Order: sequence, then structure tokens, then C-alpha cells
Amino acid sequence: MPPISLLIKPASSTCNMKCKYCFYHDVTNSRAIANYGIMSDETIETIVKKAFQYADHVASFGFQGGEPTMAGLDFFKRVVALQKKYNVKNIKVTNAIQTNGLNMNDEWAKFLHDNDFLVGLSLDGSKLIHDKYRLDHLGNGTFDRVLNAAKIMDKHKVEYNILSTVNIDVANNIEKIYYFFKKQGFHYLQFIPCLDELKKEHGQNDYSLTPEAYGEFLKKLFSLWYVDLSTNKPMSIRYFDNLVMMLFGYPPESCGMSGMCSCYYMIEADGSTYPCDFYVTDEWRIGNVLTDEFEQMSQTETAKRFVEISKQVAPNCKECEHYHICRGGCRRNREPIGIDHNNENYLCPAFKMFFDFAKEDLIKVGKKFLR
Repeated sequence: MPPISLLIKPASSTCNMKCKYCFYHDVTNSRAIANYGIMSDETIETIVKKAFQYADHVASFGFQGGEPTMAGLDFFKRVVALQKKYNVKNIKVTNAIQTNGLNMNDEWAKFLHDNDFLVGLSLDGSKLIHDKYRLDHLGNGTFDRVLNAAKIMDKHKVEYNILSTVNIDVANNIEKIYYFFKKQGFHYLQFIPCLDELKKEHGQNDYSLTPEAYGEFLKKLFSLWYVDLSTNKPMSIRYFDNLVMMLFGYPPESCGMSGMCSCYYMIEADGSTYPCDFYVTDEWRIGNVLTDEFEQMSQTETAKRFVEISKQVAPNCKECEHYHICRGGCRRNREPIGIDHNNENYLCPAFKMFFDFAKEDLIKVGKKFLR
């Protein structure tokens, strides 16, 4: 059997923050049941047991929300214990968790370090930029608490990346943000384009990212990154790292860069399973891990349709000189997607602008570091 990659929402859409641009809030509000609460012991044991029955070589467990730490530290201790119990084939296990950091303390950090969890910590930049949209339920900014979470993890030597959502304010202030991250000693960065609501027109929110702003953002960020490659402590930026690998024949590890969707397993707190974190809607439910097997769910008509639809790209995309590296971009930014639609990625102008600017330098980077 193949490796398995799971994305698990142990607290469903429960969160101790109220970010203005939260895409999962939009997704869950379109479902019949917006919040499935905290995952039961039975459900997580079934997930872990079936994962090890199915997988060979590697079993990857990712935890997201909402805010996954709302399930409690005891939940994650149980996960680790179950992994040890059911990993009878002694395959490689990886664990990762994406968190807003508000629940981080010494006990959490020690557990994450001792059990080799990779942490994604959400931080949008310096205080004014971060606190504009990433608020708690009382409307207060969360920057100070997130930065404190990073310091706690540093103390316990937890491996973590910084995850920044590229809204319009982040895009317009990337130089300031980049130097702030450097000053803090953050050298592993992910920048994720902000999403508008699933079935609404792009660009209608005060945080909305425009193609022009994203293109300029990528150019400025790349220039900063490129200069730092000559230093002893270069920054790792996931998107650029993936592009360099792709230009030299390696597959991207980021699914949105592969040119089509795969059907991985996104599992909600009640066991309901979906093919992608961006499409956790009733329409795209492929089964429930409590009653269905992983292989069975991946072969449902819904799962097959999800993958097939993602292969539809705009006719002019395949004629573009950058298609081999852009591949149409993430399907989520090609909505509405289907035979009767153009299917061009909303951020297409940004990608063209950026690749025209940076492609030759990306090749130089690959020649230096990959050969």
C-alpha cells in the first residue's frame, strides 16, 4: 500500500481567535453542521488504527483547525500513544500541527519537542500588520501572545515554521515584515495567499489580495531572499524552494503547485472525510472514517470527480511559457471551475509578472545548490 497523509481537525472549527479573513469560517458556514465539536477518543483511535493498516513506508499526521490545540494536550498525548500501539509495521511517522499559538506554554512546547512535532505558527508580520486582522473573540490583537509562543518554543527547541497569510497589508509591507522576521531569528517561512469567500467575487474585502499587489509582493520578497542566499544564514521560503526544485525536475511538495488535485484525507472531528482542506463542504464529503476504509473513500465518484475537475485549465494556460512551472496554480483560485468557465487562476497576472522577473535567477539558484 502507498504512504498516507492525513489532515485532521480535532477541534473542528472551534477557535480561540476570530480572524477577519478566516477561510474555514466561510467554508463551515456553508455546511449543514458548521462545528462538529471535539473529536472523540473512538474517532481518533479509528483514524490511527486504519492509517497504519493502510499505509506502508510513511504515515503523516497533520493537525489543523479551527485551532487544533483546543482539543487539549491530553488528546495529543493519546495520539502519540495510539501511533506507538498500532505502528506494528514500524513505518516512519511524522506529526505536524498548525497553531495560532495562543495556548502555547512550557508543557505544550516540551511535548511538541519530545515527540518531534513540526509546528506551523501563524504570524502575519509586525504588530500593526498582524493585529489588524488576527484578533481574539474580544476584538483584541494577538501579536504579543503569538510572539511569546515563539519564544517558548525556542526555549524548548521546538521545530517550527512561520506561516503568514498574504493579505493586502502583508503584500504592501513585505520588506518591513521580512526584516522583522530576520530580526526575530525566523528562518523558515511560508507565505500563503489570502482567500476570498468560496462563491463570491474576488477582491471585495478590505483584506483582499489583488493580482497586481501579489505580483509586486513576490518580486520584492524574491529580491530579499535572493540577496540573503549569499549569506551564511539564508532564509527558507517554501514557495521559492519548491520552484527551484521544480525547475530541476523534482516534484513540488506543495499540492497547490502540482497542476492538479490529489485526493488526500481531510478528516473532520466527527470522522467525516473530504479530499481537500479548502473544500470541507457537504458537496465534497467522500465518506466517514468510522464506517469507510481509506482506499474505498479515495475511489468514490465524488473523489474521482474532485480530481478530474481540477485538471481543467484555461486554454491559454497551456500555451504560456511559464505553464511548466505555474501549472495553472491552486484550483481554489480557479473557481468557478468547469467546462463552461474560463478556469484561469485569479492570480495569473501575478505569476506572469513574477516568473518574467525571477525565472532566470531561480535557475541560477538551482545550478548552485542542486548540482
